[in-house]
Order: sequence, then C-alpha cells, then structure tokens
Amino acid sequence: MVNQPLALRTLNRTLLDRQLLLERADMGAEAAVAHLLGLQSQTPTSPYPGLWTRLAGFDFADLGRLLTERRAVRVVLMRNTVHLVTAADALRLRHWLGPMLERAFRGSQWARGAAGAEPAAVIAHGRALLREQPRTPAELRTEFAARFPGADPASLVNALRSWVPLAQLPPRGVWGAGGPPVYGLLEDWLGRPLTAPDPADLVRRYLAAFGPATPADMQKWCGLTGLKAVFAGMDLRACTAEDGRVLYDLPDAVLTDPSVPVTARFVGDFDNLVLSHADRTRIVPEGFRSRVMTVNGIVRGVILVDGFAGGTWRFDRAKGAAAVAVTHFAPLSAADRAALTAEGLRLLAAADPGAAHDVTFTAG
Repeated sequence: MVNQPLALRTLNRTLLDRQLLLERADMGAEAAVAHLLGLQSQTPTSPYPGLWTRLAGFDFADLGRLLTERRAVRVVLMRNTVHLVTAADALRLRHWLGPMLERAFRGSQWARGAAGAEPAAVIAHGRALLREQPRTPAELRTEFAARFPGADPASLVNALRSWVPLAQLPPRGVWGAGGPPVYGLLEDWLGRPLTAPDPADLVRRYLAAFGPATPADMQKWCGLTGLKAVFAGMDLRACTAEDGRVLYDLPDAVLTDPSVPVTARFVGDFDNLVLSHADRTRIVPEGFRSRVMTVNGIVRGVILVDGFAGGTWRFDRAKGAAAVAVTHFAPLSAADRAALTAEGLRLLAAADPGAAHDVTFTAG
C-alpha cells in the first residue's frame, strides 16, 4: 500500500538522520564507516571531515589507524571511484561491483589503449608484479611497457585497476601523510578472499543509510544495474515522493519529523550525502547543483543551512595558518554565520592543531 506523499523536508530530515548529521553520533569510526557503506575517497583526505562532522569525539588519528591496521581500506568501488570502506565491506562490495567495473572500463577512454594486450596476460602479469611487492602506477607502467609494447601502459594500469581487486595502501589516505598511490592486491593485503554478498542485504543497508529511496537512487549510488528486481523480491514499505515517484524503505524504519531544527554544518567534498540519489534535491536545491557539482567532476564540500546545501567550503592553508573558506549562495543569518564560525574553528582545531585559525565568508 502506498501512503500519503512525503514532503521534501521529511526526506531531507530523514536522510540527515540516517547519515548521522542531525546530531553527532556516539559511535566509533569503524562502525560509522560500516553504517555509511563507506565514504568516497578519491581525494584521500575527504573522509576525515566527513566523519568529524558526524561523530562525537572523532579524532583524525582514529581513521589513520584503521587504515594502517588493515581494518579499513581504500579501493575502487561504487561509481568506479575510490572509497574508504571497512575490510569486510571491501571484500563484499568489490565482488558485487566487479561486473560494473569491467563494464565501465570497456566504455572508458582507456579501453582503446589497452586493446593491444590480452586481458588474461595483463591480469596474470599484474598479479605477479604485485605479489612480488606493492607498486606505484609509475612502476606498473614501466613494467607493462616492457611486457606489452603494443599497448599503452597507462591504459593497462587503468585496466588492471578494473579487472583485479586492488587496494591503495597507506600511508596514502592517512591524515598528514602524502605520496603517490601504491597498489597492492586487495585479498593479499587483507589476508582474506572476496566474498559474495546477499544483494538484498546491501539494499537493506543502503536504505538504512540513504532511504527512503528508489532502485534508481541505489543505482546512482553504486553504478550497478538490475536493482529493480532485487527491490521487488523484498518485503519493503512503499511510500511516495511529492512528484509521484514510489520510494521504498525498511518496514520498521522511522521517518524524521520535518520540523526538526538542523544546525549549520560542514560536509566534506565528494560526500555520498549529495551523490547517492537520482534526485538530489533532498539535499542540494536544483538551482545550486552546478555550483556544488562541476562539469569536470569536482564535488565541493557543502555547508548545510536548515539542512540543505547553502554554499560550499574548502580548507585554505598558508605557512603557519589554516582557514575554512565559506562561499554562501544566499545571505546567512547572524545565527547561521555564528554557528558556522564556531564549527569551522572546531574543525580547524582537529585538522590543523598547530596553525593559526580563521573562518572566512564570501557571497557567491
């Protein structure tokens, strides 16, 4: 049975609640990464403000330890982008998303350059190289150029990333550490094989973090097709959006009161909060979309004003100083400006404790 349509603010508040953004959660970093089904990490540092804004007492060093202790890992997953996920989810999700990653490579700019080498030979040679030792993309290109002179070595590295489960190893991804990506075999790094997940369980977990939602929403989150049949075979509660779309939710899930106040908040760049629905207006008003998501694929960090994206933000750093630079799309109230200033200073204290701190505001 389809119930009365859900107002946009109900969807907004419910999503914020499930994304741990109404109030900071009393939850450890590993549990939060699992609940969120990972955080996008193509910019290696993005998960740090993403978790800081969601968790009470989060320390940036906590996430670095998860990576170095192999309890979390950075790997190409949803939407063919690097995500930071728990070790267990890396093995489940990489198995589940393998066909999507292979399909994405076939349609990519790299496919033609890799055509001069047999895929099975590339996979075998790449695995052998990475079993010897972890290697950077540059080192892999050198090895592939010598072994497959008829193919473009950069294309072969991108092919290997799609065809073979690879982990990006620390220290890359550890706050304060740098260096190029270093690839290792995911299963060797974690000491466990890939595992086939139950798609219905992944639907339940997606809805717990992003629902109510449609199969098209979940497809936007992960990049995988064929989800409508999985939804259809499950015992889910149906509801409707104001535009008539049928949304699905867990049978016992709670919808959040649309009148719940939301304090001004920072959300990190490339955050799945703004990337995981076909209709993103429950967070990003349509008129602001191009300012948040650029044509060249950049997804800027956003400020939440009354629960919706009301501007963007970034770190600005100079010698001995660090600032949070806010660009707001509409005039900010005195209360919102004060809340963002206080929140920005707390964020800088966690991210750059030894620097002089400032929060700046620009209309844009």
